[in-house]
Amino acid sequence: MKQQKKPKETEARPVTPRRGFLNMLWWALGALAIAELIGLVVAFIRPGKKASQKEGYGGLVTCGPTSDFQVNTVTAFQRGHFYLARLKSGGFMALSRKCTHLGCTVIWDEKKSHFECPCHASAFNLAGDVISKPAPRALDYHRIIIENNIVKVDTGKRIKRQRFSDDQVTAV
Repeated sequence: MKQQKKPKETEARPVTPRRGFLNMLWWALGALAIAELIGLVVAFIRPGKKASQKEGYGGLVTCGPTSDFQVNTVTAFQRGHFYLARLKSGGFMALSRKCTHLGCTVIWDEKKSHFECPCHASAFNLAGDVISKPAPRALDYHRIIIENNIVKVDTGKRIKRQRFSDDQVTAV
């Protein structure tokens, strides 16, 4: 009698090392992506420092003693994004650097004694009032605190206004 050949058993192929590595890599990348997503959600939900706890933009900026600022001058504060103007009356105004037309950064022109917007040629006087349109209103300003002859500016909130008035000036 002839012996019947048994069909070959299908052998289970071992997973090749390359395929196993790629599977592990995909799982690791997926886990990393999920971890990043969770980190972003937590960072978005968790509150940051309050503006009053920070020094700089959005908080209280110490400018210096009142005697450091001459009458009819403007000093730029990069960190706080404002100009500190000392008016003819001796009072102070902290003016926002953003033009009220489209938000471009205004530049103080000392020769002409006014602020100019390089985008659309709006101009503002020392007190931030519009002297040349298209800007629709005066520059925004920040609240100033003078304690022991030290000037401090609260950049936490810009105050919008239509035009200059004497009650916006902080006297020494």
